[in-house]
Amino acid sequence: MGHIVEEFSHSDDRAIIVSLEMPESEDGDLAEFKELVTSAGVTIECCITGSRQTPHHKYFLGTGKADEVKDAITQYDANVVLINHDLTPSQNRNLEALCGVRVVDRTGLILDIFAQRAQSFEGKLQVELAQLTRLSTRLVRKHTNLSQQRGGAVGLRGPGETRLEMDRRVINDRIRQLKKRLETVTKMRHQGRVSRERNEVPTVALVGYTNAGKSSLFNALTDANAYVQDQLFATLDPTHRALDIEHVGRTVLADTVGFISKLPHDLVEAFKSTLQEAVEADLLLEVIDVADPERELKIREVDKVLEQIGADEVPRLQVFNKIDLNPEISPHISEDGNGLVNAVWISVVKNEGIDLLLEGVASHFQKGHLEMKVTLPPSEGRLRAELYALDAVKNESFSEKGEFELHLYVAKYRLKRLLKEMPKAITYFEQYL
Repeated sequence: MGHIVEEFSHSDDRAIIVSLEMPESEDGDLAEFKELVTSAGVTIECCITGSRQTPHHKYFLGTGKADEVKDAITQYDANVVLINHDLTPSQNRNLEALCGVRVVDRTGLILDIFAQRAQSFEGKLQVELAQLTRLSTRLVRKHTNLSQQRGGAVGLRGPGETRLEMDRRVINDRIRQLKKRLETVTKMRHQGRVSRERNEVPTVALVGYTNAGKSSLFNALTDANAYVQDQLFATLDPTHRALDIEHVGRTVLADTVGFISKLPHDLVEAFKSTLQEAVEADLLLEVIDVADPERELKIREVDKVLEQIGADEVPRLQVFNKIDLNPEISPHISEDGNGLVNAVWISVVKNEGIDLLLEGVASHFQKGHLEMKVTLPPSEGRLRAELYALDAVKNESFSEKGEFELHLYVAKYRLKRLLKEMPKAITYFEQYL
């Protein structure tokens, strides 16, 4: 059975979009919803807004607002209605019956965008799993003659299950298949992480609100060619590249999927293996659009998602990007009360502050660095060469006996890794470990 996806977006889609203000509503704001619609490749013909105290049980919007939407469809010749809220299955069906066109709620729109963006095998599996999980709860009977199992009278014994039950069984079977495949991919990803941990290579993961500039920063740091576009969810598939940082050495940089307010629960569940990169990273770089007027709100949304996936305890360095849009801000580093770097202000577009960011990342890992002076006999030429290869030697002098007097600055984990390979050399470093 092939991929089951529920895409609706085409370049000729003309939408009426609807967004209501409601007390204590957690739905995304209208500007963000418009960005989502545009990212899906849909043309916005009309925007209908309003307010309600509580959702209407039948249409969510209320009867008057629903009629207004129906009239706008005729006026603008629209072929889809996009709602900036999550609808119940019955509300979705009732609106479609009234309007005579497709009605897609906020979660359905995000799922559709994910379906368009997913490129890798794993990404497509994750999107399909999220869509089918959602679809399984929204199946309804559409054929009255199949609405009941046939009785046991002679000549009337039926197939044994209804069409609805058959649909549910097929979908549930496919969901199980997808979960098994994703488990296999997750194991492979885990093996890669175990290998990096075994080699004690630190991992840095880029996280943040979608369209904050994560992939652009990823490219700037690694000379990679990750897909970059000024749209929400431009790329979904995690990408890894090696990154060499002075006084830290080889690290792995991971680019992850962007977050968004009210990220559908099914998507969070489906993308857990991808988001696990953030959970198991040694450091998170939280990329923030400094020019975004709602940046504080989006920082809180990122906090929520990180807490939801269990990554809220991972050390984090905030990266305020796009300072070129504010001439009053120049590249700089901010420190907390303990003198530790907690934020860096940069412009990826102007290539400003990247060196400061690397300093900030290095300072995080240098908290585990050792500074020492050791004396090595001439016979330890190989050990001396390895220390130079680690970029651990700050300066060197020679004693009257021809000994190497080394001033070292090295990450503790890198020194331990070297001593695993050269266990006899531990005598020179015991007092520092």
